[in-house]
Amino acid sequence: MALSNSEHSSSKMLIAIILSFVVASSPSVYPLSPSMAALRPMILMMVLIFWLLFQPRYVGVFTAFMVGIIADLLMDTHLGQQAFAAVVMVLALRVCSLQVKQLNTFSAWFLAAIGLIVFQLTLWILQLMTQSLFIAQSGLSLLMSILSWPLILLILRGFTR
Repeated sequence: MALSNSEHSSSKMLIAIILSFVVASSPSVYPLSPSMAALRPMILMMVLIFWLLFQPRYVGVFTAFMVGIIADLLMDTHLGQQAFAAVVMVLALRVCSLQVKQLNTFSAWFLAAIGLIVFQLTLWILQLMTQSLFIAQSGLSLLMSILSWPLILLILRGFTR
């Protein structure tokens, strides 16, 4: 039995989404010196934000939760912290995207910046509440993530067409 065009494109999209998450998880665990690790962008969350903005049909709250759990396991953080922060980020992005009439490069960058800030603030609050820990160097990672968003946009936008 042959797949119809819509089923074929749907399965290709799901494969692209899954592969992008697998590829994005690799730099997250690549060993770097402590000074360089502070500058590492949140690539996994940036890819999640891209798919949330450009393919909300396939990526939503459940996907964000699962990506967050995987990020918790990969980065050895307390289980559920990044998952919770990712879900809060999704909800914030959904509310903010209601105000955007057309998703162009600038508005996508603005929404991604909001999403990354919400994610990092939520993570900081959770770490303060549960571990009495505040990692200020995460602010550098946040800044690098916001600045490098157009690169993620450029790379992944080819998969949405």
